Amino acid sequence: MTPIEQFYFDKPEPVKSCLLALKAIIIDYHSKLEPRWYYRLPCFMYQGQLFCYLWVDKRTQWPYIAVGKGVKIEDPDLIQGKRTFTKLVMINPNEDLPLEAIYRIFDKAMLLYPKP
Repeated sequence: MTPIEQFYFDKPEPVKSCLLALKAIIIDYHSKLEPRWYYRLPCFMYQGQLFCYLWVDKRTQWPYIAVGKGVKIEDPDLIQGKRTFTKLVMINPNEDLPLEAIYRIFDKAMLLYPKP
């Protein structure tokens, strides 16, 4: 298994299924989003820049989407915390995925990248 595959499959359920679903949602969101193992993280690149990455919160064990350029986005579903570059969308793995919020945030993020 590659390191990126190992990242997903080493997680316990329901976190593993949640992360795999988020991966599919991100890839399906835009045909130019490229999954890549970058800085030992499962990242998704757009135009050679970080669009977002997936990770699991150490305290809650909930998956999250870290949105690149997230600090430039205002949205009630984004959490900044002490981060200076990204903001997070926390995902409860025991509930339905917040698709509307994810797509709304991604739409806002796409506006921050130059048009190809």
